[in-house]
Amino acid sequence: MAKHRIACLPGDGVGPEVIMATKNVLEKLGDKNDFVIEYRDFPNGAEHYLKTGEILSDSTLREIGKCDAILLGALGDPRVKPGILEKGILLKIRFAFDQFINHRPVRFFPGVATPISSAGRENLSLDFVRENTEDFYVGLGRRFSGKKDKTEMRLDRRNYSMEFKIKVEVEGENESAYQIGIISRSGAKRVIKYAFDLARRKEKRKLTGVDKANVITEMYGLWRDAFHEVELLYPDVETEFAYVDAVAMNLIRIPERYSVLVTPNLFGDILTDLGAGIQGSLGLSPSGNINPDGVSMFEPVHGSAPDIAGKGIANPIAALLAAEMMLTRIGEKKASEDLDRAIHFVLAERRKRTPDIGGNSKTDEVAAAIIEKLT
Repeated sequence: MAKHRIACLPGDGVGPEVIMATKNVLEKLGDKNDFVIEYRDFPNGAEHYLKTGEILSDSTLREIGKCDAILLGALGDPRVKPGILEKGILLKIRFAFDQFINHRPVRFFPGVATPISSAGRENLSLDFVRENTEDFYVGLGRRFSGKKDKTEMRLDRRNYSMEFKIKVEVEGENESAYQIGIISRSGAKRVIKYAFDLARRKEKRKLTGVDKANVITEMYGLWRDAFHEVELLYPDVETEFAYVDAVAMNLIRIPERYSVLVTPNLFGDILTDLGAGIQGSLGLSPSGNINPDGVSMFEPVHGSAPDIAGKGIANPIAALLAAEMMLTRIGEKKASEDLDRAIHFVLAERRKRTPDIGGNSKTDEVAAAIIEKLT
C-alpha cells in the first residue's frame, strides 16, 4: 500500500470545515485505490498568530518540507491586518519551496448555473498558468513622506539575487509610495514552458500570452521576449498575445476563444477570480502552487469567508478539486479521476449543493454525496 505524507494547514474561517470534508473524501479514495495519507497538521493561521504572535517559523517550514505536498484551507481574519497572514504564510511558503507556477483550471460543470450563457460551452475548459513568485509580488516597496527618502532593498531568489539603492526627492510633505515589480528572463521562461507543455496535452493546442506590454514596456517586453524564445520549441502549439484588459473582456464575451493562458503574477491573480466568477462560484475553483521538482501546495481559492464560517454551509468542492490536483501530483492518477467523476455526478444530479450554487445542503452532506458516488 502506497503512503503519502501531506502537510495540512486548515487555516482560518471556513478553511477547517472544507479541509475536514476533503479528508473524509480522501480517506474513501485511499480505501478504494490502496493508498493511505498521513497528515502533518499545522495550526498556523489567524488564531495561532493572535495567541502566540507567530506567523510561520523557519522550523515549521522545514517540517513542511519533509512532506510530499501541502493542502491549505484558507487564510484571512478580520481581526488581523490584511497582508500579515497572506505574506507571512502563503507567500512565504511559495517562495520557500519555489512554487513558481500557479495553475488554476476553470470549468463549466453540468448542473451549475453560470452568470454568462453556457449554451454551447458545456465542455468549456480553460487553464490559467500564472507566474507565482515574481512581478509586483516580490515585496519591494515603501511609503514615504518628506523631501528625501533613501532606501536599500535586497531581493534573493533561488535563480537570482538583486540589490536596489533608491533615492527619492520630492517637494512638500505629501505622502507617496512606490512598489517595484521584477520579471527575470529565467523566471518567465520556466513558467511559460510549463504552460506550453500543458497546452500540448490539451485537445485545443493553443496558448495565449497575457501582458500589458504596450504600457509597462520593460517588464512585459521582457515577458514577451521570453515567450518567443520558448515558442520556438513548440511549433505544434498555436500562440497569440493579448493585453490583460482585452482578455478580461473576452472572458465575458467569448471565453471559448481561449484554452491555456499564461500570465504574469498580478494579472493572473485578477483574471483567475474572473474565471471563477464565470464558472458560477468561487466555491468551485481550485488552485495549485506548483514546483515540478519539489513540494507543491494545493488550495481552494474562495478565501476564509468569515461571514459563513461555523455555519457548515461552505462549498467543499473547490477544496476537493484542489485535492484532485494534489492526487495527480503525488502519483494517484486513478484516484484523481475517480474523484473528478464523483464531483461531476453530484453536481449534475442537483440534489446536494451548497447555497453558493443555489442549494441548501451542508458542507458534510455534499462530501457524503461524493463519497457515495465513490462506492
